[in-house]
Amino acid sequence: MRLEAITWERLADELARHADGLSAPDGAPWLALGIDGAPAARTGGLAERVAEELRLRGRAVLVVSTEGFLRPASLRFEYGKEDPDSYADSWFDTGALWREVFGPLEAGGSGRVLPDLWDPATDRATRTPYHPLPEGGVVLVHGPLLLGHWFPFALSVHLRLSSGALRRRTEEPERWTLPAFARYEDEVGPAERADVVVRADDPGHPAWSGLPG
Repeated sequence: MRLEAITWERLADELARHADGLSAPDGAPWLALGIDGAPAARTGGLAERVAEELRLRGRAVLVVSTEGFLRPASLRFEYGKEDPDSYADSWFDTGALWREVFGPLEAGGSGRVLPDLWDPATDRATRTPYHPLPEGGVVLVHGPLLLGHWFPFALSVHLRLSSGALRRRTEEPERWTLPAFARYEDEVGPAERADVVVRADDPGHPAWSGLPG
C-alpha cells in the first residue's frame, strides 16, 4: 500500500470534504462515519477535527466514542481484568451500538442517537439523553476494534500503528491488550477493510492512503 505524507489538519479537511459529498448506503438522510484504531492511536483527536470541519460545512455532527458503550464490569471481567480475548470479544457492547446508534440512522429511522450508554468509572448507566439529528446530520463513531462488525459506515478510516509503535505508545498498565490487537490484525485485517488507512507511528508525521476512488 502506497502512503503519502499529510498533516492532521489537511487530513481532517480532506476526509470532511469527501464525507460531505457522500450518501448513506440505504438512502437514509443521515451518515455514519467510523475512525478505527487502538487507544494509543488517539482516534478521538482525529474524530473531533473531522467533526469541526464538517460543522464548518454546515453539517450537524455527533461524535460517539465506543468507550461509552462498554459492557458492565461483571461481563467485561468474567475471565479476569486482563484477558485479551475478553477485551476483543466482549468488552464493547456492539449490540447496543447497533440498537442505539446505527439503527436510528437507517432509512425510516428516528435519527435519535444515544451518545453513550455506560460509565465504566461508576459501572452504571450514564442516563445521557438521546440526541436528535436533523436531516443531513452525521454521526462519527471512533474507537478500537470497530471494523469486522459490518457497521454501516459511509466512510471508514483506520489509524494504523506498527506492532512496535503500538507497544511503545501503549501505557504499561494497558499492554495486556496488545494480543487482542494482534488478533484483530490477523482475523479482521483492518487495513484491508477500511476505506482510508492512516499510518500514525509518528504522531507528528502521519501518512495516508488517499481517498477511495
